[in-house]
Amino acid sequence: MAITPEEVAETHSMVFQQNLDLRTITMGISLFGCADESMGRMCEKVYEHITHTAQDLVSVAEDLEREYGIPIANKRISVTPIAQIAAACPDKDLTPLAHTMNRAAETLGIDFMGGFSALVQKGMGDADRRLINCIPEALATTERVCSSVNVASVRAGINMDAVLLMAHAIKDAAKATTNIDCYGAAKLVVFSNMVEDSPFMAGAIHGSGECDAVINVGVSGPGVMAAALAELDDSADLMEVAERIKQTAFKITRAGELMSRDAARRLGVQKGIVDLSLAPTPAAGDSVARILEIIGVGECGGPGTTCALALLNDAVKKGGVMASSSVGGLSGAFIPVSEDAGMIRAAQDGALSLEKLEAMTCVCSVGLDMIAVPGDTSVEAIAGIIADEMAIGVINGKTTAVRLIPAIGHKEGDVLEFGGLFGSAPVMPVNQYAGTVFAHRGGRFPAPLNSLRN
Repeated sequence: MAITPEEVAETHSMVFQQNLDLRTITMGISLFGCADESMGRMCEKVYEHITHTAQDLVSVAEDLEREYGIPIANKRISVTPIAQIAAACPDKDLTPLAHTMNRAAETLGIDFMGGFSALVQKGMGDADRRLINCIPEALATTERVCSSVNVASVRAGINMDAVLLMAHAIKDAAKATTNIDCYGAAKLVVFSNMVEDSPFMAGAIHGSGECDAVINVGVSGPGVMAAALAELDDSADLMEVAERIKQTAFKITRAGELMSRDAARRLGVQKGIVDLSLAPTPAAGDSVARILEIIGVGECGGPGTTCALALLNDAVKKGGVMASSSVGGLSGAFIPVSEDAGMIRAAQDGALSLEKLEAMTCVCSVGLDMIAVPGDTSVEAIAGIIADEMAIGVINGKTTAVRLIPAIGHKEGDVLEFGGLFGSAPVMPVNQYAGTVFAHRGGRFPAPLNSLRN
């Protein structure tokens, strides 16, 4: 079928006026063959394997950008959770592996590498504990390494001992990077029901069920979606709104599907998934909050926000699955406060609270994302916030996550400035009535009844 001038003009408008991009092309790489009882040998194996496998990733991505005319915002790599290969080595300090990952990322010219990670939803092994203890230093002494820990799942429940450890890790990561607005905590995420194929940072890992190397792609397009919905007048009912979202999601996802097929072919690795999440940026108009307001909410966070977000998330998935045979990752709508100009405004206006964000996570992708909280927020309060979000994931059988940034030395109303896609984070108030008992009880929140599906 011939491409019409109208379609060319539409694509041009999406890219140059509405911020359409391929948010990330992420190569997942298995490191199981790199495990070694010697830390030095293991680091060398990891470096050589990553740099060899992904040697053409950036050049291929740049070629695709030129040929398709669609920008690729980030080139990334995800690896096997490091705790799983570090179990072969007795060393207490695992930061050399993080430094090796960072060195490989610099050599390849990629933006971020995910996988300084552990999966501890049902219990913690020795290597898991060693890795968690090293997270603050690893993130403070590397620029491109991201860390994630899965502490809960439908099948296992919630590992409350791990929740408390991660609350400490989050605060320590922030303290270790106070000179750069506590940026270390922005590269750390705590998960429930973590997926094995997400291309998005900071939570990307290469799961044990994956092949040796794979290409996963994350599309974006909140600006395109907002522009499409703005064409509807206020008399359009929600069924018409949902249909327009579906049609637009199909177009956005199809571009990602075609580019991911081509990337996998050129790199000689398996094609993985297309994550059809709407991932906002601080750029004007490229905002999920703006979409919700176009749907009809007065300001993001106001009454009706959760319903509008549920409609958006569901319609995005319905439209996206028709455009790709391999939709995966997180897929839906992201609500990272610091990365969305509309969310930032709503938080500063008082329309959007931490509690409202928690309610919104019940119906959208991921969870409490890129939220700055006062630096004096207690570890118990952070643990309680994590536990609440993990419970939403476990009870509802969905992926949820927490990426909090304790703003050390800052108070409510201050702003942390990260720049780039991380944007700026207004410091939001936190309910300080967590108490001192719940977070320290430990043990395991039992798997819910809905886990018994066999």
